[in-house]
Amino acid sequence: MGLIQLTANGKGRLIPVAIMVDDKFYDAGSYKASPIPMALDFGVVYEAFRTGTSQGMFTITQPGQLLHSWIAEGTWLAAGAKPPQTHKKAEIPVLEDKDAPPKLHRGDKPAAPPTAPTPAPKPPEAAATPAVAAPVAAEQPIEDPNRPVLRRGKPDPKARAERMKTFDEPAPAARSASAKDTGSSLAQMIPAISDAGGPDPRPYTFDLKPAEEASYRSKMLELANTELRARAKTQSPPAVGPARPSRNAPTPPKVSFDEVRLHIFDLSNSNEPVLVLSARTHVAKTVDANAVPEEITLVARTNLEGELHKLFFAQTDPRHLEIYPHMELIDAVDADGDGRGDLLFRRTSDSGSSYAIYRATADQLWPLFEGTP
Repeated sequence: MGLIQLTANGKGRLIPVAIMVDDKFYDAGSYKASPIPMALDFGVVYEAFRTGTSQGMFTITQPGQLLHSWIAEGTWLAAGAKPPQTHKKAEIPVLEDKDAPPKLHRGDKPAAPPTAPTPAPKPPEAAATPAVAAPVAAEQPIEDPNRPVLRRGKPDPKARAERMKTFDEPAPAARSASAKDTGSSLAQMIPAISDAGGPDPRPYTFDLKPAEEASYRSKMLELANTELRARAKTQSPPAVGPARPSRNAPTPPKVSFDEVRLHIFDLSNSNEPVLVLSARTHVAKTVDANAVPEEITLVARTNLEGELHKLFFAQTDPRHLEIYPHMELIDAVDADGDGRGDLLFRRTSDSGSSYAIYRATADQLWPLFEGTP
């Protein structure tokens, strides 16, 4: 599995994520890196998927390193597009007039004027002497753009694996131009799979009416508020001064959210939705002048009664990334080829970013792979 960074001009790079060998996951950026990781070998083809639907093909043309991490450049062919023509078109030959009298050319020498033929008797030994082709053709080579070129010797099989490149980061001007073209500061991030077998892909979308989606959104925000209030009670600082007996502790106020994003998947083709909510808490400065917005990620699924059941909840802010990394959903993708969708996240901490794959079970998110930052 890899992650394609696709810009608006169609250029892309592939970030290796994980490789599965004998039902075990390994870091694709370091697996069999001698000298190039197996997942980034020349000519390896990846099929890109967005929520289980094919988006196109990515073929690796140049592996290399960027800031001591392996990536690869390649060619992108969108789904439904025709592959580019790589061979040269043959030129239309100029047809000569067959009715014109023949002309004889001998190199750079001018043609001799025609003379009347003089019959002469053939010598007896001429019948046994083979005809010798005149060396005129060697002096007039035919320029054919499609003519193959022959070279002596055999290609070195090790030369292909030794070609690697050190990539440069895009300049700020290039990044701003790309952001202007795409309307975002980031390129498209599309999961991609390279697998000779496996089941046929299927979409992991869960179709809903607008009213049903609004209902799920309201329930997920309420569940997120419940989790935040529960954590605020356990993480509240101790009171200063003599303790006052109180039966009921004060309930933290309800939190409002910004930048709410809700994704709803049908990962197991069972018509049971798995919901992933990401948002940022909105903190009023009148309540706490030192408070900073927090990033939350909530994963839940419905039970038999149709109620939401929490599978995972993460809460962090820029001051606590070393303890609680920020979880960003990339997409749902079939990581092990069993036909079920898994959740691909990018985890960002103070030491860097990495990628992780989780399976949504009945009561939790089960880690299939967690990369190292």
